Amino acid sequence: MKKLIAALAATTALAAPAMAEEISEFRIGILGGENAQDRLNNNECLRVYTEEALGVPAKLFAPADYNGVIQGLLGGTIDVAWLGASGYAKTYLSDPEAVEPVLVKVNTDGGYGYYSVGFARKDSGITSLEDMKGKTFGFGDPNSTSGYLIPSIEIPAATGATMDSGDYFGEVKFTGGHEQTIVSVNNGDVDGGVTWADGLGEWEDGYQSGALRRAVDAGLVDMNDMVEIWKSKPIPEGPVVVRKALPEDVKAKVTELWDTLSEKDQDCFYGVAAGEAKSFDPITHDAYEVIIEARKLKSN
Repeated sequence: MKKLIAALAATTALAAPAMAEEISEFRIGILGGENAQDRLNNNECLRVYTEEALGVPAKLFAPADYNGVIQGLLGGTIDVAWLGASGYAKTYLSDPEAVEPVLVKVNTDGGYGYYSVGFARKDSGITSLEDMKGKTFGFGDPNSTSGYLIPSIEIPAATGATMDSGDYFGEVKFTGGHEQTIVSVNNGDVDGGVTWADGLGEWEDGYQSGALRRAVDAGLVDMNDMVEIWKSKPIPEGPVVVRKALPEDVKAKVTELWDTLSEKDQDCFYGVAAGEAKSFDPITHDAYEVIIEARKLKSN
């Protein structure tokens, strides 16, 4: 794959003007889920490498919510982003020609699945969804796959009730993102919530990658104070997407950078990938057809 990308970059460079004449800057969107400064810090190395690869200024954008990145891609003000599967589905359904998926984060076991994980404080006495009946439940973002789409389908199937406040749960709240959900549960603002994790490694570490691992690394939570109360079926990890309208050589260089980041700089890769992982590997649109269909059903 890497040889193909290199060949594509070399071939298109012969037919295209100099890079600086094609684009004047390159914009990297960072999905929500943790506070903006941490997102910028974790991806600063990627910005620097992108600037070196393209020869134009690269900028990071960390909107307050998922929709900010999605609208940036649709409007042409963001050039590349690592989306969740549901975020990609929304982007594709809004404009099939806006972006193309090129890579996916691969876990240390070689798979690219992850989970929506339900959790609560251990001292709350909550150990299952049954214990959450009548209590306050926290979602992250309406455009999050694990923080909303999948649990909003699978939890009602398990409980036989809707996710409306007062039906099964006493109240259902949107916290604003994964980090906010974790902090809200930890502080007792909500009784339980959902977030994302690869499900590999140890619970006390926040698993190997995901929002729980980010929160542990940031010192926001001690996983020994938390208990897992639910886990979804495997979810396909969201894609790294690039704007289709970009010059082909730009797309090729950016794809190659992400593709080789785990070999180039493991510390940088850890920050970008939200924890321990293997690499970013090629993926196509076909991997997300199921999520696209689920998103369509939720909008009906």
